[in-house]
Amino acid sequence: MNSLLSKTNKLFILTIFIFIADFLYSQEKFKNHIDKLYEYNLLFEGNDLESLYLKFQAELIIDARPNIKIHQAIKTKVKSNRDSILFALIEGDNVWFSNNFKRDSISFTNYFSAYQKSIEQNDSTLICESLNRINRYCLESEENIKDFGFYSNQYISFANSNYQKAKSKFFRLSYILQSNFLINNSLPNNILDLFNKDIAFCKNHNEIYVMAEFHNLLGVTYDVFYKKLDRSLDNYQIAEKIFSTQKKLNYFKTKLFNIYINKAHIYHQKKQYEPSNIEIAKALKINPKKNNIRIKRALELVSSNFQKLNQLDSSLYYLKKSKTLGDSIGLIQKAIAISDITEKYQAEKKEKENLELRAKRKQDKILLFSGALFMILGSLIAYLNLKNSRRKRLLAEQQKELEKQKNLTLLKEQEITTINAMVAGQEKERIRIAEDLHDNIGSVLATLKLHFENLKLNREKKHFNQEELYNKTEKLIDETYLKVRSIAHAKNAGVIANQGLLVAIKIMADKISSANQLHIEIVDFGLDKPIESNLEITIFRIIQELITNTIKHAEATEVTINLSLFDENLNVIVEDNGKGFNESKINFKKGMGLGSIQKRIEHYNGTFQIDSVLNRGTSIILNIPV
Repeated sequence: MNSLLSKTNKLFILTIFIFIADFLYSQEKFKNHIDKLYEYNLLFEGNDLESLYLKFQAELIIDARPNIKIHQAIKTKVKSNRDSILFALIEGDNVWFSNNFKRDSISFTNYFSAYQKSIEQNDSTLICESLNRINRYCLESEENIKDFGFYSNQYISFANSNYQKAKSKFFRLSYILQSNFLINNSLPNNILDLFNKDIAFCKNHNEIYVMAEFHNLLGVTYDVFYKKLDRSLDNYQIAEKIFSTQKKLNYFKTKLFNIYINKAHIYHQKKQYEPSNIEIAKALKINPKKNNIRIKRALELVSSNFQKLNQLDSSLYYLKKSKTLGDSIGLIQKAIAISDITEKYQAEKKEKENLELRAKRKQDKILLFSGALFMILGSLIAYLNLKNSRRKRLLAEQQKELEKQKNLTLLKEQEITTINAMVAGQEKERIRIAEDLHDNIGSVLATLKLHFENLKLNREKKHFNQEELYNKTEKLIDETYLKVRSIAHAKNAGVIANQGLLVAIKIMADKISSANQLHIEIVDFGLDKPIESNLEITIFRIIQELITNTIKHAEATEVTINLSLFDENLNVIVEDNGKGFNESKINFKKGMGLGSIQKRIEHYNGTFQIDSVLNRGTSIILNIPV
């Protein structure tokens, strides 16, 4: 009996140990994914709640807008306390990034809730995620200096990665600047030493994007506190150079927008009004969300610059645009205030209706039964609809496969037609050469033979003018040479003799486009010059192979083929709007596809480049000297 209890206890302890190990592994795995996120490696897989959270954050970085589908999917998966922390962070982000005028209090409520729960869970990664957002809120609100000091210190103490440490140092230094300026209207004597120390930390740990934020903040410090405009401008330019490496991401576009505006103010103070306007123009091209107030101030600055340049019409124009935007901002702020009141009223009204509904449900069991029956019927209908939709999707996929095979068949037919045309052209060329040799060269050679026989028979007898006969013979030899030369030139007139490269590609494109599944557009420039025969055939085969790949794999609806011949260099670009692919997963050393194309291009001393983005299409660029 004791032995049995001992085995049971060991099994229980082992189970607990496995559970704890699995939990710790899960936390470490999530931390690694968060580190990957802040390295801006934004491809995440999986449909569990943590994966969806990472995808949601990646979408915010890429597009600066919440992904509604992911938000709704996460909402349905919340089960544990840890899930509720992730959902609270996403709820806060959803509000923060959705409005032109942020409802800060709603976002902060969610962030603070996530912070409290993550402290209870003792999860340092989620604590850092919460404190990152809380400190961002404190930095932008400028009304919670004491809270900012507390939360920036908390962030430093919980930071568990180089990124989190660098970011916490940034918020801590921002707090020092804000608190000293707003309270004491001065800065500590060692503030520049603090900047240099934090920037060195970022540089040593390769946190270059946080380092860029420090340089931007240092630029503001040199401008506002020290009035050292050149040093301010130097730091803005360092930050701009770093952020520009990720300028495709909206997260960094917003940062670049702020830097351009800051640089414009520096140039204005230096009385360099035209460079100031250039920086503002760069900022307005970005036009990030939630920056209407800064855009209004930028337009006012443009107006002031034109006034200083004595361009009064332009100054008045931008002043009016600024006023119009200001009026719009006021209207939006009023609309949001009205919306808040309406939401509060609707919430109270809904609560009242819920109370009435609960009372009614207690009294009406029949209605509950009817509702249950309705749900069963609805579920049955939904199941049948789902089954029907699956059947339709299967049919659609089969139809799509048939269309793909049809396109491939058309492509093969085009290839066979082209080969037949080439063979027929070669046969006609051989016949023409034979006729030329028989009709032209043969008659000339026969005449030339007669002349030589005449010279031989009458070498001693001088019944005719021998000098004249020699001259005629020489002319016949020259004529024979010219005719042979003209035949050789005609033979080398170019590949695909009856069509030419461009015409052959257009015929192929028309045949494939006629299926109404893939539209191919041809754009050409400078192809009126002849190209060497073998090279034309190679290019035509490569384009055929690329179109075949598009039909098989890309799921595209449009393809553009650009051909241009300029300065003895042929450029070919094949672009599609298909689903794209990951270039790093292609093995160019195996198979007969892209690897074979690359080898053929390298044979002609050309270059081969692939530019593919998932869900945004593929561009393949060939450059070949001719």
